Amino acid sequence: MKKDNKVGAVLVVGAGIGGIQASLDLADSGYKVYLMDKSAAIGGTMAQLDKTFPTNDCSMCILAPKLVDAGRHENIQIITKGEVKDLSGSPGNMKVLVKKSPRYVIEDKCTGCGICWNNCPVRNKPQIDEEIREVKLEDEYRDPLGEIMDRHKGGSEILLPLLEDINVEFRYLPKSVLKYVSFKLDIPLSHIYNLATFYNAFSLTPRGKYVISVCEGTACHVKGGHRILERIEKELGIKAGENTEDLHFTLESVRCLGCCGLAPVVTVNADLHGKMTQSKVAQLVGRYREQ
Repeated sequence: MKKDNKVGAVLVVGAGIGGIQASLDLADSGYKVYLMDKSAAIGGTMAQLDKTFPTNDCSMCILAPKLVDAGRHENIQIITKGEVKDLSGSPGNMKVLVKKSPRYVIEDKCTGCGICWNNCPVRNKPQIDEEIREVKLEDEYRDPLGEIMDRHKGGSEILLPLLEDINVEFRYLPKSVLKYVSFKLDIPLSHIYNLATFYNAFSLTPRGKYVISVCEGTACHVKGGHRILERIEKELGIKAGENTEDLHFTLESVRCLGCCGLAPVVTVNADLHGKMTQSKVAQLVGRYREQ
């Protein structure tokens, strides 16, 4: 069939890397393509990956050009938050009933600023700031917090480095300390919690003196990172995401530490230990246990 004789349209359900590539091939052949996905964006699981197996190539380096091409192609119309509800007709003459969930924004005017996401009343339960009066700090927090606040002078611009120092000092962000900071800096408590819950480095629950992070990214997983994690769990008697009873250790699993050439990688606080093996785990844990 010649290109100028092609009629009709094609519906591609699923906008992962396979669906996007199929849409591009069909659109380049002259078909009108409707690329539909039930999520709010195209890209699928590959958009969430750091590396691809088995070459360890950057997933976004492969996917991003295809996303741009699909978004700009004159023969491709992207339908997000859509689901097939009914299918009728015969091959070559099909009718599809599609249910498209609302976004509650004007898509043509959306710039991707994210303000609607942060203030969505469905996703986020609105928090009304309570009136914060003078907060009485526990004795264990008073003197260290005073020294930290003496090192930081200013208004809201010092909040992030202030929280970093508090998190390092107490190994988490105590609720009473955050209320005290809110009172002293005259910053809404909800804004402080917004920062505290956004950054993964912050914790609202107590953490151990030594935080052991085991990388389970693609390279580390291939080199046995999951077995290293299991060995450390057995050595400490806890699971990933838990603390030892004496709060000496916290064990966590991370997706990538950015040093794939040293896989498998384990970090203890700021110390990096590359090319880790199961036989080295006991020695590693014992070194920090003695400290």
